[in-house]
Amino acid sequence: MTNNIKLQDFLGGVRAISPLIAAVVPIGLVFGAVAATKGLTPAETGLMSALVFAGGSQFVAMDIWTHPASWVGVGFAALLVNIRHVLMSASLGTKMAGFSPRSRYLSMLFLADEIWAMAEFRAKMARLTPAWFAGLVAPFYLAWVVSGVAGTALGAFLGDPVVLGLDFAFPAVFIVLVMGFWKGAETGAVLLASAAASVATQHFVPGVWYIAAGAVAGLFAAVATGSRKAEEATP
Repeated sequence: MTNNIKLQDFLGGVRAISPLIAAVVPIGLVFGAVAATKGLTPAETGLMSALVFAGGSQFVAMDIWTHPASWVGVGFAALLVNIRHVLMSASLGTKMAGFSPRSRYLSMLFLADEIWAMAEFRAKMARLTPAWFAGLVAPFYLAWVVSGVAGTALGAFLGDPVVLGLDFAFPAVFIVLVMGFWKGAETGAVLLASAAASVATQHFVPGVWYIAAGAVAGLFAAVATGSRKAEEATP
């Protein structure tokens, strides 16, 4: 009986993430094609996707990739891009009461924006379980690794991702995720502050600091709007 419940939970996670898998495949193909232009083989691309498993930082790494690669520069860029995972894991960790310490740690290793968003949505409606979370991770992880390898192998045949419109898959996914957390003017203020800080920093500061600037600006905007909302609610 217990195994049957776990299987149902797992399949429920698979169904929840399925629409986003259809969106992540073209992103993986684009990443693979970009990796091919930097001289990576399909095996190297697959290994990177399997070990790093972070689309944003992998794209940034390819953007600054040189031969030989500057591992310090690539690593620092990945750190800046993924620093948001500290906040994401802190938020999701409070909803993992049914997880053992070991399963909670393993789950965080596979945390991605899409997986985090779907887990947050689930936690609002029902108890988050390890089996349901595994249902999110397994197909999404596999799709990301396989599509990256395929993109590298077919890079010469895919052509320019911009011409095919595949480059829009990445922002399209995040627009959908943001809309799922929309709370009116409060969310709009956070997005506006983050976007303004990112654009300004990218224009004036070289490197990938615009990512950290956008995250910090969004965080401060969220704190400010939350404080103002609390003050208005105080009698």
